[in-house]
Amino acid sequence: MRNLTKNVGKTNMQNDFILVDKSEIKRVLICRPNGRLGNLLLITPLVQEVSEMFPNCKIDLFVKGTLAPIIFEKYDTVDKIIHLPKKPFKSLIAYSKVWISLKKTPYDLAINVDQNSSSGRLAVQFSNAKYKFFGDSNDEIAEKKSDFEHIAKYPVYNFRNYLAKLRLPTSSNKIIAPLDLKLTASEISEGRKILGELTNNDKRTICIFTYATGAKCLSEEWWEKFYSQLTAEYKNYNIIEILPVENVSQIGFKAPTFYSKDIREIGSVIANADLFIGADSGIMHLSSAVHTPTIGLFSVSNLKKYEPYDNCSVGIDVNLYTKKEYIKTINSILSSGTLNIYSRAI
Repeated sequence: MRNLTKNVGKTNMQNDFILVDKSEIKRVLICRPNGRLGNLLLITPLVQEVSEMFPNCKIDLFVKGTLAPIIFEKYDTVDKIIHLPKKPFKSLIAYSKVWISLKKTPYDLAINVDQNSSSGRLAVQFSNAKYKFFGDSNDEIAEKKSDFEHIAKYPVYNFRNYLAKLRLPTSSNKIIAPLDLKLTASEISEGRKILGELTNNDKRTICIFTYATGAKCLSEEWWEKFYSQLTAEYKNYNIIEILPVENVSQIGFKAPTFYSKDIREIGSVIANADLFIGADSGIMHLSSAVHTPTIGLFSVSNLKKYEPYDNCSVGIDVNLYTKKEYIKTINSILSSGTLNIYSRAI
């Protein structure tokens, strides 16, 4: 499918289009036909960018699965969530209706997030939007931006470049927004209450997440050693394990645990922690999205592409780090005085 669709939109460069008035853009389609928690959270910086650039617009999201309505629940500019069935050949009628709806809705601008997404490119092409951006990268920008490889950032850089081609003034050097779940004050308060019931003390808290899918999941042996190190070094901290939906633990449930299937509830608990430590996973990105300082543990994933950023967050290659380096990094974050922006707001 990638080979079949890689040239979709290549001949539609729209060099003759000039966007004079930003208010002309009233309805936008953003295409990221993926249903994973991490991948959906990673488009929140682009959604924020589009909302800021076109403050009077409404955004429809073309995705998969059922998580998007939960993630974008508090985004006022997000209007409709259009999602493809997980198994299209078993839901052909529903699948067809989704594509027909893209054609019928009068969009002013359609954006594909990932240039390698076949469905995303096709959705933009199939839409009747006047302005169509297929997500193609610009090599010149990639060379200039040291963080261009990051999956949450290059869609924003590429989109800014597209707007520049439309002769629309943009700030290419503006800092890209962090991931954001947009938790409410009441959600944060509820998370603080849950954390208080778990710990029953007023110590600061470190959250760990020991699970990840496939090869990204570090071994029980690795986590046992790391957990022993944490408990020895940080006796004045609560260490809470956030459990995955699979309800498994790489440390044999030795730490107090929190389990929930509610993404926003999990986020509200992590938002009240001083530090989150976990392997590359959707929950790691969730921690970033609630602005808790995050240490991402990478063993096989592309660190530059997926590492947490903002608010003292950092990605670590576990194949290169020593015991002393872990402690040094953790101490640096905990002593930085950085507070979660949600906590500052309450």
